[in-house]
Amino acid sequence: MAVRRLSVALTLLCGLAAGIAPSSAEDRAIVLASTTSTQDSGLLDYLLPIFTAKTGIEVTVIARRTDQVLDMARRGEADVVLMHARPQEEKFVADGFGAKRFDVMYNDLVLIGPKSDPAGVKGKDIATALKTIEAKGAPFVTRGDRSGTHAAELALWIVAGIDIASAKGAWYREIGQGMTAALEAARTANAYVLSDRGAWIAFKDRGDLDVVVEGDKRLLNQYGVMLVNPEKYPDVKKELGQTFIDWLISPEGQTAIAGYKVDGQQVFFPNADKPGG
Repeated sequence: MAVRRLSVALTLLCGLAAGIAPSSAEDRAIVLASTTSTQDSGLLDYLLPIFTAKTGIEVTVIARRTDQVLDMARRGEADVVLMHARPQEEKFVADGFGAKRFDVMYNDLVLIGPKSDPAGVKGKDIATALKTIEAKGAPFVTRGDRSGTHAAELALWIVAGIDIASAKGAWYREIGQGMTAALEAARTANAYVLSDRGAWIAFKDRGDLDVVVEGDKRLLNQYGVMLVNPEKYPDVKKELGQTFIDWLISPEGQTAIAGYKVDGQQVFFPNADKPGG
C-alpha cells in the first residue's frame, strides 16, 4: 500500500496549499494506474482537469508498463486501471482483482520505418511486412519491456507465422525501454519499430522515419478501464472510482476523448457505446 499512501500524501499537500481540509482532500482523491501510452500521449493531462472541474475529484496518475500496472492493482495500490492489453485485462477481472471491464477508446498501432523503406514493406498487411523484415534481416527495434505494445508485437509475429524467440538475431534489437526510447533507437539505427499512433504523432518530427504499414484491422489498439475490486480491497474508493469510470464512458467523457488532438490529428477514438470495438 506504499504507493497509495504516497499518492494520498501528495494529494493532502496539494489540498493544504489550496486551503482544503485534510479529510476533504483525501476523501475526494483517487489513484489511477495506467500504461505509459495514455500519459506520454498527453491525453490524461488533457482529460483529468475536465473531470476534476466537473466533479471535484482529484486523480493521481501512476503510469507504468502493463505488467507493472497490473501488479500494482493486484496489491490494491490503485482505485482504477486504464490500459490497452485486453487479454490481460479480462484475466484480471476473471481472477477477481477487477470489478468489471469497460471499453473506452481505441487508436491503432503502426509500423514505423525509414522513409526509404529499405525492406520494401510499405502497405496495409502487417503479417507480410514482418515476414519480409525477418527474411531480409532488416533492423527491427522492439521495446522488449512487457508493455501492452510489446505484447501486441509478439502476438503479431505469431500471426506472421514466425517464432521470434528462435528467429531473432542481431537484426532484432531489444531495448527494454518505453515507446519514445524505442522510436529514438529506430531513428538512430535506421530500423523498423511497432508504435502506437499517439506516440508516433508526438515523435514524428524528430527524425527520418515514417509510417510504412497502417490500416490492418489486426493493428487495432483497444483501451479498457476497470475499477479495482472493492470487495477484495476495502481501501478502494469505490464510489469515486466508479464516478470516474462512468464519466469516461459517458457522452461527455467520450466527446472529450475525441476532442484531444496533437498537431491537429485526433489521437484516440471513443467507442464505449460499441462494446467489442
